[in-house]
Amino acid sequence: MPGALDGIRILDFTEIIAGPMAAMLLADMGAEVIKVEPPWGEPWRQQALIAPMEGRNYISLNRGKQSLPLDLTKPEALEIVYKLIPSMDVVVINYRPDVPAKLGIDYETLSAINPRLVYCENTAYGRRGPHSHRPGYDIIIQGLSGLMAADAKIQNGVPQSISASAVADTSTGLAMAWGVCAALFARERTGKGQKVEAALLATALAVQTGRFLQIEKVDHEARGQFLEDINLLRAAGAPYPDIYTRYEAFRARPPGNIYYRTYQTRDSVVTVACLSDVLRKKMADALGLHDIRFQPGYDPTSEEAKRFGEELTKKAEALFLTRTTAEWTAHLDAAGVPCGPVLFTEELVDHEQTLANDMVVELQHSKVGAVKMFGPVLRMSDTPMEARSAAPAMGEHTDQVLASLGYTAAQIQRLREQGVTR
Repeated sequence: MPGALDGIRILDFTEIIAGPMAAMLLADMGAEVIKVEPPWGEPWRQQALIAPMEGRNYISLNRGKQSLPLDLTKPEALEIVYKLIPSMDVVVINYRPDVPAKLGIDYETLSAINPRLVYCENTAYGRRGPHSHRPGYDIIIQGLSGLMAADAKIQNGVPQSISASAVADTSTGLAMAWGVCAALFARERTGKGQKVEAALLATALAVQTGRFLQIEKVDHEARGQFLEDINLLRAAGAPYPDIYTRYEAFRARPPGNIYYRTYQTRDSVVTVACLSDVLRKKMADALGLHDIRFQPGYDPTSEEAKRFGEELTKKAEALFLTRTTAEWTAHLDAAGVPCGPVLFTEELVDHEQTLANDMVVELQHSKVGAVKMFGPVLRMSDTPMEARSAAPAMGEHTDQVLASLGYTAAQIQRLREQGVTR
């Protein structure tokens, strides 16, 4: 069965993570995606190289696409783009805000050629405001948005980035794919395309949910005092750990959290996640621990609560050291306590659960051979998603795409010799 976006054509001008991920997710839904990158390759091709021009990160974010290298500073390349645009449904782009207009591939120019075009643009900071034209990457937005500070990883006196995932980039990739689908649906109703704007900063704030929520009558005074204090500390040249100590006082957590955390076991680490009193009571009973904080009217901010929480934490940590992770998982499962082992990413490639749900796919890459990677992130019963092909080698589809526009073999060869394509 065809995917939900079967027949949709996308011109992908994106680089690095957010934009390429968005276009790849749309390709999994059945869209035809033509990736335009400079003849020397987008930067991610050179990261973690496996073969010349074939980097691990690029391969992980560009499956299901066709490769069309173009030097967009050359008029012949722009002519090719303008020939493609009438047959395109979507353009995805993530250059700095000033670059598309300089290259002649901005929304105003392309939508004039094709008014039905959905044009999805990603920037770091958003289109407006004093920072709009600054270059920005995931680590910069992690720092600016508060994600980095909230993660509480401090080494050598400074906060460290969230390194397991480029969280601002990947969440923006998902948001872009969502926005494109919504705009295509709106076009079915109105016949008109539109511009969709995504920003790393916007999604970095959104994924923090309650942390980026100010309830006036509860938070205004405390937040104001906190901001005043840290600005004074910064002005005095205080080291970051001192500033962070003030932040921890502002974002104080209830003492003695034994219910939502990780534990060292006899052989590895287990995670528990109890987010309701019902589940917390189940866990306490399963561990044979009495938690007086379940009593009605108990004040969780009291000194008694703090002392009790500290002792309860010590008891729980000692208990978990007495069994293996597998034994604790079986015991807690039987008690109805949400839990699971802490694994390394590499262990999930062959894990029974990922395999059972088609979360791993194997594709054949034209340059590096067999590739296993994450599969489509959704399951759709009537319009199934599919990882149809591995990421394209540089220029793998140049002849195919240009021939579809009427270019002869001799013309294509001449364009290569002129450095327009590869």
